[in-house]
Amino acid sequence: MSSIKKFQVTFDCAEPERVARFWCEVLGYVVSPPPGGFATWDDFDLSRPPEDQGSWFACGDPSGVGPRLFFQRVPEGKVVKNRVHLDVRVGTGLVGEERLATLEAECTRLVALGAVRVRLLYDGNDSCIVMQDIEGNEFCVD
Repeated sequence: MSSIKKFQVTFDCAEPERVARFWCEVLGYVVSPPPGGFATWDDFDLSRPPEDQGSWFACGDPSGVGPRLFFQRVPEGKVVKNRVHLDVRVGTGLVGEERLATLEAECTRLVALGAVRVRLLYDGNDSCIVMQDIEGNEFCVD
């Protein structure tokens, strides 16, 4: 029996490079190298038919620990809540006001990158902030 060691998370989106670069900033990821034989992503895109240019983009954890993120262009827009979302874990081990302050600081940083704050979930001890990325995909600052 085999076990899966690595996986990637795939996002459907309208603008793959734009969304990928947003998530690079959020997570400290780096843009993946262009496909073999190409010096830059622009060179790769120019080698493709016009309708395929900019159709996908990827980024990854520079340490190699986190999953690769893959962004693919789809024709339809987002219409319902995500069935799967990412949790950006910045408050692990913190509780109460200390946790809330840490989450609020990260929320402020992400809003400056183009994210949208949706709502705070807080019960006096545990908390999380529901947000949306630059194309409206939900995620949590946890």
